Amino acid sequence: MSALSALEQALEQRWESLWARIFDKEPVELLDALRRECDSHAVVCSENLVVVPNAYDVELADSVHDELTRRDSRVGQALTDSLARHAEHHGYAWAGPLTVHITRSAHVPNGRYRVASSVMAHVSAEGFQQAAR
Repeated sequence: MSALSALEQALEQRWESLWARIFDKEPVELLDALRRECDSHAVVCSENLVVVPNAYDVELADSVHDELTRRDSRVGQALTDSLARHAEHHGYAWAGPLTVHITRSAHVPNGRYRVASSVMAHVSAEGFQQAAR
């Protein structure tokens, strides 16, 4: 492990520890769920290329949504950044631009959150320009 990787890992652990103390354990469990979702859908394309989904949907129970957004309005960005670091650490390639979409839901199975992933269709710049006309 390089010195930079060790430093990144140490910083990530400190960030999670701080977040866990501030927000109890919910965000750390949510981060772990996002990482598991990413890891479990990794596709080995070649010796040097492992592709993972790029679109993540996080449904939060009303109380969890209220708590996380009340304390930090940038929770979506924090989850996206953490997932990006996780993928970089494992050498994953995204199937397209990474997005983490957070919604509130009254119907999550564990009463806290649900995480799902998919591959968002790639839109070429040419196709985007034609659609914008």
